[in-house]
Amino acid sequence: MPELPEVQALVDFLQGRLAGLAVVGVELGSISVLKTFNPPPQALLGAPVTGVSRHGKFVDIDCGGTHLVFHLARAGWLRWSDALPQTVIRPGKSPIALRVRLDDGSGFDLTEAGTKKRLAAYIVHDVSEVPGIVSLGPDPLADAFTEAAFADLLAGQRVQVKGLLRNQSVIAGIGNAYSDEILHVAKLSPFALAASLDAETVARLYAALRVTLTQAVAAASGKPAAELKDAKRAGMRVHGRTGEVCPECGDLVREVSFADSSLQYCATCQTGGKPLADRRTSKFLK
Repeated sequence: MPELPEVQALVDFLQGRLAGLAVVGVELGSISVLKTFNPPPQALLGAPVTGVSRHGKFVDIDCGGTHLVFHLARAGWLRWSDALPQTVIRPGKSPIALRVRLDDGSGFDLTEAGTKKRLAAYIVHDVSEVPGIVSLGPDPLADAFTEAAFADLLAGQRVQVKGLLRNQSVIAGIGNAYSDEILHVAKLSPFALAASLDAETVARLYAALRVTLTQAVAAASGKPAAELKDAKRAGMRVHGRTGEVCPECGDLVREVSFADSSLQYCATCQTGGKPLADRRTSKFLK
């Protein structure tokens, strides 16, 4: 799933490509991808692109006051083309969920792999009309997201810190991959309870969060959309690296599996050398 660093890189990429252009076509390959009906897609036609921004994991393309907002979910992606095919896509006849054409012949497709179709697009006059945006927590790279603000978010939260980092209504933009990375840098168990962390641990976790995301954004910056997935994988320390050597201590990276996801961690670095069997039988390590 694209997370804050990749989504920010996509925003930067699109800003560079869309500046000065206007939308001349919006085609739906999947009726279900569009979650709004008013204004209709035709409202974007002829509209100049006046800005591209990010809200958590949402990309917001401002077309003269009408916004095309999309969330790539777990398996979605953006595919850019300097010269789009002239063939018009039809609902149910293409792997492409949505296509946007620009007045210089370029444009992009939103695609989604797999059978679980969660990619979502919205056309709105105000981004507050998008339910997922209005419920977002603070952006972890914003200036206002200080260590004190982070400590306030953790206080009283008797939930596992891994889940809290991924909760978009608490902190916007972090998902499964970067929560693993942040916790590894912070040398903290994914099963630790947020409310149990002392001030020193909170400070360490905050520093790990800011450094990990800042470095990931810098690493993704300037890369074309087609290269961002591979760049993300290459930059991971523990996420997706089960059985490989921990870059910090040389122990093997371990995994805890869930119904539809998994987490990776280093027992030596994060849990005092104790392997986590699974979320039901492992002890919370604080």
